[in-house]
Amino acid sequence: MGEARAVLADSGTVILDGVPGSGRSAVARVLLHEHHRDSGVFHELLPGEEDELSLQDPALVGTGDQLLLDLSAADDRRWAAAQADLPALRKAVHEQQAHLVVVMPHRGVLDPDLQYCRVVLERPPGIGVLRRHLRLHGVPPEQYLRPDGTVTGFLTANRPMREIAEFADLVRRAREAGQPGDGFGQWCEAAGRARNDGRREAAALVTKLREAPQRALLIAVSMLHGAHADVVHRATEQLLSTLGPPSEGDSPLRHRDLAERLLEISATAAPNGQVRFDQLDFDSAVRAHFWDHMPDLRPHLGTWVASVVELNDPHVVTLVRDVLVERVAGEYLRTGRADGLGALIERWSTDATSRPRLEAAVHALTRGLADPVHARDFREQIYQWCANRRLKGELAQVLVRVCADVLATSHPDQALVRLHHLARRERGTTRARQALCDLAARSRRLHRVLLDRLARSDLSPANLGIFLQASDPELLTLRPGTSHALVDEQGAQRSLTTCWHAVLTELPPPQWQAGARRWLHWAAARTGPHGGLLLDLLVNAAQRCTEKRGKVFALLYACARDAERAGPGDAARAAETTGLLLHKISTAQGIAPATPPTTSPRGTRP
Repeated sequence: MGEARAVLADSGTVILDGVPGSGRSAVARVLLHEHHRDSGVFHELLPGEEDELSLQDPALVGTGDQLLLDLSAADDRRWAAAQADLPALRKAVHEQQAHLVVVMPHRGVLDPDLQYCRVVLERPPGIGVLRRHLRLHGVPPEQYLRPDGTVTGFLTANRPMREIAEFADLVRRAREAGQPGDGFGQWCEAAGRARNDGRREAAALVTKLREAPQRALLIAVSMLHGAHADVVHRATEQLLSTLGPPSEGDSPLRHRDLAERLLEISATAAPNGQVRFDQLDFDSAVRAHFWDHMPDLRPHLGTWVASVVELNDPHVVTLVRDVLVERVAGEYLRTGRADGLGALIERWSTDATSRPRLEAAVHALTRGLADPVHARDFREQIYQWCANRRLKGELAQVLVRVCADVLATSHPDQALVRLHHLARRERGTTRARQALCDLAARSRRLHRVLLDRLARSDLSPANLGIFLQASDPELLTLRPGTSHALVDEQGAQRSLTTCWHAVLTELPPPQWQAGARRWLHWAAARTGPHGGLLLDLLVNAAQRCTEKRGKVFALLYACARDAERAGPGDAARAAETTGLLLHKISTAQGIAPATPPTTSPRGTRP
């Protein structure tokens, strides 16, 4: 990793190789995190996915960006295509002072010209990795430094780094749940038993328990493991109600109490009320058994989970809700049912929604995006929702939150596309538009992409409304760590002119005058060339309005006079800006010389 760090710092690019399970992807993310800068964003490149830019597109790379291209699972064709695009990508990375980490397929063939960027990651000793995790979990060294047969047997199989981390976490949990006299050997033995025997013992217990109330309690404990006994009890009753009408009958005093029923399923309630199985990690084994062997139960569990998160109980706190949602989502993902989880999320977001249910939908969708196997499915599902589906209920607001808060952190371009679709279709709210503009403000590259996308759109009133909010003159004239501002770029100027022309032509003046005043106020506050440039863009856009050019020029000048009176800055400077705008309008009409008034301290760019 030290060698990889040096290559990345020297050339801006490093290509990581190594056997699967050696931690290549984790190392890639750590290396990029070390190069985080305020002027750039992290971006995982996904060539081949819908609405992703080509690796050869210069617009893919922004100043100071951290780029991850993980091709560890790519076949020979994809790897060869990516290598053909790497020279153009690396050129853009160099020009933008960005950093690129590529994870190549193990045993993949690398072009000779790229060999100097390649670093082979060697698998660290498994015992060292395990001990590092145990140390971070607070296990004393005098415990984990002792030889242990369970540990030796576990590590003999050359486990991937992920499995070693999971085993260390089981040891931690065994230590927390163990008896005061237990030591490292007992903790490891419990961890090993949980890994190897849990599913078989869960199946035996389910076979033994034949009554519906027994199995309902078993499911409730497995899904709400660690929750308070009151929550487990109410959730059990709700599950029975979900599966069928409640039985009529006997007085509650005739029923067996919860302690007796918990004992039947090898669980207990601690003095603080928390219910847990006696055996380590038995809850996951029970969940897997019911999910795998009672498929007819799955649709009912989604309905039941929604009812539990809505329980009005002081013990149903955010953590309990989140863990419950994560567990049911985990079963969908473990068994390859991303489509089923997507349908559940949509149902939670549209059927008589409440705040807890919407939070559950957000959490479930976040879990899907984080899954290494099914993340692509969920990105595609989100795209279809945002671009092509008629959204009901509060699904749109769930998507806004997930795109802005989750997807944007790793795939900002995809988040921008999806938020744009939501923003152009939203009615009665501007949450998607605000989230879209906030995302564009994080990166000059993203701001450029949004302006270009708007200029190439249908220029509908909805898109023009987005443009008026996204064309903040302060952001356009900023120079964050670079020699020029976005408004200095010819491509951005073309986009701005195209959109302003459509605004002045298609929208009634009351809808665009506030945006124009904002530009005029900012122009009056600039002492460099940008004040005059902002005016030039407005005048050039108005000049393209061939059928009603004179009227548009008059409206623009009137807007400047209003801005002059209401401006936050110096009145004399505002008057100079109005005069400069009038001169530019006159020049555009061929009735004034191109030389600007000598009283204006600002530069101009004809």
